[in-house]
Amino acid sequence: MSPTTTVLTATSRTVTGKSVAHLRNDGKIPAVVFGHGLASINVTLDAHEFDHLRRTIHSNSIISLEIDGGKDRQRVMVHGIHIDPRTRHLMHVDLFALKSGEEVTVEVPLRTCGEAYAATKLGGTLLHTVDRVRVRALPEALPEAFEISVESLVDFEAAIHMRDVVMPPGVTLLTDPDEVVAKVIPQRAVEEVAVAEVAPEAVEEAVPGAEVKPSTES
Repeated sequence: MSPTTTVLTATSRTVTGKSVAHLRNDGKIPAVVFGHGLASINVTLDAHEFDHLRRTIHSNSIISLEIDGGKDRQRVMVHGIHIDPRTRHLMHVDLFALKSGEEVTVEVPLRTCGEAYAATKLGGTLLHTVDRVRVRALPEALPEAFEISVESLVDFEAAIHMRDVVMPPGVTLLTDPDEVVAKVIPQRAVEEVAVAEVAPEAVEEAVPGAEVKPSTES
């Protein structure tokens, strides 16, 4: 697959720590560019530009980063987006710098398609237990997502495993190949699980959290 030609502009910054708060008030987002053998670079992104960009690319898109209007652009991938759990505002972005010929390890979304006979005709419930696949590949070889059909789930004994997900050329599966991706369970089993989940000792209050771990730098 060919890499994306999306360009993201950035400005170098010297302000760090709590002092970056005023940047967000001015419509900017602090970010860090880092990579293997590369000294971290503190930059500032335009909040509107980045918000638009992240809604139009997939999680493993290659971005051409232009810093201070320089002609030499750095190929990067979005490594982490830090969001305030209360306001849902963007707080910080981590950009991973890519090296030519160097493979990266990432998680790629996994989607199911088709109909499972055991669910539609036998009254069972389809359980899609895995939604991301951990792989290693050159950035250019990374797919936007993996898709796997559930039509082989014709009874309650059938299961789809991670080894059934077809890897494109140059992509290495790192997730346990024996891990179950999807299967259909009978209705009685679903009811037993539901009862267990509402048992008093099993109930916990959900605690909202950020989409990723908080950045060490605000």
